[in-house]
Amino acid sequence: MKKKENNFAFINGQNLNLGIQSLGWKMDFSRFRKYLKEKYTVTTAYYFIGYVPNNQDLYLFLQRAGFVLMFKPTIPDADGNIKGNIDADLVLQAMIDFHSYDKAVIVSSDGDFYSLVKYLYKKNKLEYVISPYKQTCSSLLKKSAKEKIVFIDNLQKKLEYRKA
Repeated sequence: MKKKENNFAFINGQNLNLGIQSLGWKMDFSRFRKYLKEKYTVTTAYYFIGYVPNNQDLYLFLQRAGFVLMFKPTIPDADGNIKGNIDADLVLQAMIDFHSYDKAVIVSSDGDFYSLVKYLYKKNKLEYVISPYKQTCSSLLKKSAKEKIVFIDNLQKKLEYRKA
């Protein structure tokens, strides 16, 4: 009998959220977490997000859906928009946990993860890169993930939030 894999997901929360919004639909995060577990045998799903005190309901919802929230302090940029760049935190966590997972699932379209994805691929530790949208996915990320990349825009029927 084949051993069940112990895969971890490292999710760029803002990139995922904005990518799905740009497609004109809303992600059902409970379904997404279930999808990660069933399709990619993800046992731990880190969700990296900037911390905004007014978003407690969102944080509670994500935790109840099964995500491990990894917060980054936020600061306003020059235009007053809140910034909480999580890229280094995601890469660091992927490397801290490197020996704890069989393979990694990276959820982002951001080319800043090129080196991480390239390294994971080389070490046979990359399960897949999941990008919200093919058109906005970094060409560097596509290059480093090679055949191990899928796009969420193809999964709208499966992952879209539907009101009951």
